[in-house]
Amino acid sequence: MAIKIYSKYDKVKYLRKEALPTALCPGCGGGTVLNAFANALDELGIDPRDIVVVSGIGCSAWIASPYFLADTLHTTHGRAIAFATGVKVGLPDKKVVVISGDGDLASIGGNHLLHAARRNIDITVILVNNFIYGMTGGQVAPTTPFGAITTTSPYRNIEHPLQISETIAAAGASYVARWTTAHVYQLISSIKKALNVKGFSLVEVISQCPVQFGRRNKMKEPAEMLRWFLKNSVPLAKAKKMPPEELEGKFVIGEFVTRERPEFTEEINKLIEEVAERYGLGDEDAD
Repeated sequence: MAIKIYSKYDKVKYLRKEALPTALCPGCGGGTVLNAFANALDELGIDPRDIVVVSGIGCSAWIASPYFLADTLHTTHGRAIAFATGVKVGLPDKKVVVISGDGDLASIGGNHLLHAARRNIDITVILVNNFIYGMTGGQVAPTTPFGAITTTSPYRNIEHPLQISETIAAAGASYVARWTTAHVYQLISSIKKALNVKGFSLVEVISQCPVQFGRRNKMKEPAEMLRWFLKNSVPLAKAKKMPPEELEGKFVIGEFVTRERPEFTEEINKLIEEVAERYGLGDEDAD
C-alpha cells in the first residue's frame, strides 16, 4: 500500500520503496532535504549508480540511509567525512556525497569537516542544521541559538552558536551556501552547483525539528518554524552591511564562496605519478 501511495511522486525512482513511508517525525525537515537532493540529481541527469552517499548517526543521517536508492555507507558517529574521504580517494570517478546533521558533522565530527574543507577534497556535504541533538533527547548543540531551551539548557542556552558556513568558507572550501527548508528552489540550485564543483562543497540547510526544538521554544507546529525561518532570514549581501548586533538570532542565507583551488584527490594522484617517474617505476612496480 505504501508503494502505491508514493508511486505518484515522480522522484520515487530515487527512493528505496521498502523503506517508505519514512520513519522521520511528522514535520521534520529531513523529507524536504531528501526531496531537494533527488530533484537536483534529476535535473542534472546524474545516474544514482555513479554516486556514493555517506552518512553518520542521527536523524538527518537517515536521509541517505535507508531512503536513497544508491550505494550508501552508514558510518559511526561523527566520522562520515572521514569515510567519504576514503571512498573518494579509492573511487575518484564517483561523486561522493555526505548527508548528515549538525551534531554529527559540525560537533562530534567537526574536526573532519574543517580539514576536509582545508584539503579541498572533492566531496559534497549537505549538512542539515536543526540546532539540536534530535535523536538522543534534545540536548544543546554547538549550533543551538543563544537563549534557546533544550533538555540540557532548560533555563536558556548561554553559548553563541557555531557559524558553520562562515567557518568552512574560511577553511578553504570551493563552494559554500546556506539556505533553509523554506527556500526550496534556492536549495535545489545550490545542491546542483555543489555537485558540479571540483573540490569541497558544503550546503548547510537550516531545518525544522518541531518535536525536540520547536515544542521547547514555543513553535510546536512545523509551519511555525518555517515562518520563523522566513521572518529571520537575511540575504548575504544585506547582512554584510549590518552590524553584528543586528544579525544576532538571524539566518544569513546565500552563497558564501565559489572559487577554484587545487583538489586533494587530483593532487595525490599527481604526486604518485611524479614519484613513479622520479624513480623509474612502471605500473607493475607501483603496484
